Amino acid sequence: MATNSNIRAGRLMIVAALMALLIAPSAARGQLSSRDVQALSGAELIYVATVRKSGAQSKSAPVWFTTSADGNSLLIQTRRTTWKAKRIKRGSPVLVWIGSATGPAFMGKAAISNDAAVQAKILKDYKEKYWQNRVLGIGPSRGEFDSGEVVAIAITPVRDLPNGFTSAPGSPPPALQTPAH
Repeated sequence: MATNSNIRAGRLMIVAALMALLIAPSAARGQLSSRDVQALSGAELIYVATVRKSGAQSKSAPVWFTTSADGNSLLIQTRRTTWKAKRIKRGSPVLVWIGSATGPAFMGKAAISNDAAVQAKILKDYKEKYWQNRVLGIGPSRGEFDSGEVVAIAITPVRDLPNGFTSAPGSPPPALQTPAH
């Protein structure tokens, strides 16, 4: 016959195992998955869609990108007057496709960043990565960041979307968090 302490110990082990299962998926996010890192290594562009106030996806737009210093998020820039910036400012989640509108995709949280180091990383990396920036001067400038005309945006992944997931403007986006089974 089992003692009360053995039963309690068994219950604690079960609760601990369940907690680990529940926490592990969320703790694993907040960084780019190995699938996404591999896709990003050869990508020139990402495609970004936001969520309108109505709850519908916007059309995805191709944008230049770089990765954060820690490699866990993507950095982009846009004019502060764009719908993308306005929606992100109000807390819209983002859908991101890597390399093409049908590439690997993920849902993420985005935030406008006023951090000078983030802006400097975007300026430096864009100059190295994009010949159009280097040769033609296309893209953001220090003056545009300083004036607030252009904003830096950091996108942190929350959940990968299945391979083959495509943009569906006007329809509801997938849930930001992975649905519980």
